[in-house]
Amino acid sequence: MAVLMQMEEPSKQAPAGFALWALGFRPFYLLASGFAALSILFWGLQFTGWLGRPYLPAPIWHAHEMIFGFALAVIVGFLFTAGRNWSGLPTPTGWRLAALAALWVAGRVLVLTPFGWAAAVVNAAFPLAAAIAIALPFVKSRNQRNYFFIALLMLMSVVVLGIHLEQLGVLRFPGWAGIQVALDVILFIMAVMGGRVIPMFTNNGVPGAAATRKPLVEKAALGATLLLLAADVLQAGGWVLALVAIVAAAAHLVRWALWDPLKTLRTPIVWVLQVAYLWIPVHLGLRAAAALGWLAPSAATHALTVGAIGGLIIGMITRTARGHTGRPLQADRYETACYLMVLLAALVRVFVPLFAPALLLQAVVWSAVLWSAAFGLYFVRYWPVLTRPRLDGRPG
Repeated sequence: MAVLMQMEEPSKQAPAGFALWALGFRPFYLLASGFAALSILFWGLQFTGWLGRPYLPAPIWHAHEMIFGFALAVIVGFLFTAGRNWSGLPTPTGWRLAALAALWVAGRVLVLTPFGWAAAVVNAAFPLAAAIAIALPFVKSRNQRNYFFIALLMLMSVVVLGIHLEQLGVLRFPGWAGIQVALDVILFIMAVMGGRVIPMFTNNGVPGAAATRKPLVEKAALGATLLLLAADVLQAGGWVLALVAIVAAAAHLVRWALWDPLKTLRTPIVWVLQVAYLWIPVHLGLRAAAALGWLAPSAATHALTVGAIGGLIIGMITRTARGHTGRPLQADRYETACYLMVLLAALVRVFVPLFAPALLLQAVVWSAVLWSAAFGLYFVRYWPVLTRPRLDGRPG
């Protein structure tokens, strides 16, 4: 354990002090990683029948917490951090950041209680509060390029409130419809941010790489993703949904191929993002097949959640945490192990049930173990990094 906790560079000693509330990525990366490790183990026990049911039905709870707990925490932490750079203005720190983190924690606790209305209000309040928090610097600096993040966080607030109201019997619509819309929102956020940073990280971090972006391909990939979101809002299915998903898959695959992915194989902190993005066209292809009734939707869902979301998150929370704490942008063996475990968790969860349906239970358990080990290792490894000041003494 002492070896895991020691992450300082040989020539640098971390400054003394407690810096958890210095910038948004610090508490939310820790909360998300710890929660990812514990909640998936909890879900694995539920799936095997060893535990009872929380306030939300077990599958809805699992999806709800992975979206509005794990993924949303990382998105908010990233936006609070990047938003300061984009706008040149402060984002929540100190007690304001602590209050937002407490609101997130309250949401995780309340869905495990009988207090459905309290859970609904608190879970809807968190993305709304985050939207207001980033709207203030964005609007003041007229950072119009990133206004859409405000709208997407507000949409997430509406969606999660709708999911809870459906569970409370106030609204009538399929509970999974709201989950799918939320997944589409996260997919669009990943597509936007992936397009901004993965080519840049590839060219900056890999000698000889020539990642490029083509305006037509960019518009096709993002436009098709928005069409998919619209199709799910309208609850379209069958050939309509399959056609949109196939077009989106082709656009994202071409987009990814332009980023020179093969050049990154010797650079784990870059290839993890490239491999994670490849799961997006895989997800879209599986969605098309599921829409046509050729396979169960679960394969497509987990290609997105475990493969794309999990992979991009583990890659981004290591890279951005290193960069914003003054450390070299190089993955060590522990971080590379995290990357490989998340990738294996996705492969096991998606493809084992497809080719060996009788092994579904085993696939869920082993995928959960790999996932939990990856994010648990991150939590232990990054606790001293995220709670101490930057090595270079700069604020943040």
